[in-house]
Amino acid sequence: MDRNSKLVLSILLGSLFIAFMGIGLVIPVFPKLMVELNVGGKTVGLLTAMFALTQLIASPLTGKATDYFGRKIMIVIGLFIFGGSELLFAIGDNVTVLYISRALGGISAAFIMPAVSAFIADITTDETRPKAYGYMSAAISTGLIIGPGAGGFLADFGIRTPFYVAGLLGILAGIFSWIILREPKRQETYEPKMVKSKGNLQKNLVPMFLMAFIVIFISNFGLMSFESFYGLFVDVKLNFTPKDIAIAITGGAIVGAIIQITLFERLTRWLGEIKLIRYVLLLSAINAAAFPFLNSYVVVLISTMLAFIFFDLVRPAVTTYLASIAGPDQGFVGGMNSFFTSLANVIAPIICGILFDIEIAYPFYLAAITIAFGFVIAIFWKKPSKVTLGVQV
Repeated sequence: MDRNSKLVLSILLGSLFIAFMGIGLVIPVFPKLMVELNVGGKTVGLLTAMFALTQLIASPLTGKATDYFGRKIMIVIGLFIFGGSELLFAIGDNVTVLYISRALGGISAAFIMPAVSAFIADITTDETRPKAYGYMSAAISTGLIIGPGAGGFLADFGIRTPFYVAGLLGILAGIFSWIILREPKRQETYEPKMVKSKGNLQKNLVPMFLMAFIVIFISNFGLMSFESFYGLFVDVKLNFTPKDIAIAITGGAIVGAIIQITLFERLTRWLGEIKLIRYVLLLSAINAAAFPFLNSYVVVLISTMLAFIFFDLVRPAVTTYLASIAGPDQGFVGGMNSFFTSLANVIAPIICGILFDIEIAYPFYLAAITIAFGFVIAIFWKKPSKVTLGVQV
């Protein structure tokens, strides 16, 4: 990549980082907000789910809009919406305003994520794309890691301070992106005849897209099943302190981000995206199934880190695969990627919450079964033949 492409990539990754950091900012201040607004845990759960729900609803539309209106304008609008949503949360003095804020936050992510994914596909080659998507996944993971930590630190200056800071960062990033970014030249690629002239619903059912979307849903469902109730499980069973939980989750996410940056490109060149996904899903299923039986502090930490490393390899592998087959529909696949991710993020915590009340290990068994099903599906998944001038060969 030339110097200009690296600058553009840095801006794109920064936009993703800011958006996903905003997701986690609210986590450490929820307890104080519950007291301030006199709300219960159910309201907190709904506020958490609202972000993913609106992202889920908006993503298919914004993905198509990315192809129609352009990548740059969607990123800029998304950043401004994000900034506005965070400032609204900062000044909100009732639950209704906070719901609106979280809803706008989800919509902003639906604007930004598919546009950034498509933008990266446009400015990279088949050789450089895996590394770029590894960076993209690392930016998302790092944002999710930094969010709660930054929120906890800034909350020492007031529980609304994190949202003022995030709002200003979002607006500044939007202004900077408007000035620096230039609409990329679309990839001169063509779709197979089986894909051309199909609507979005029909495209979803095309095997080369459908298999990838199923894997996206399954991998994120497994991650949410594991992550959502991890803290409660280790607290009840192993008496983990908040510090222990932070070390395990943050450590795994950091190691996963490092592996994405340093090894992901080599692994995809060696194995290819689909074979890498198969191996990782198999290892993830085994790890999730074994987790409830672990009793050693060190072994649990290692298992937790492995879980996040595995999940952090699936995400960029699927994204790279989709970019390589999407042709002119980069925005469409980016939007559907975001849609199925959000769908899993909404459904998994609800189901696992019911299962956790029955038996604390059930969410992890569900994660193992779901991921194992994904592995079985991936066995029959094949990459389509090379496409040239609209003909599948």
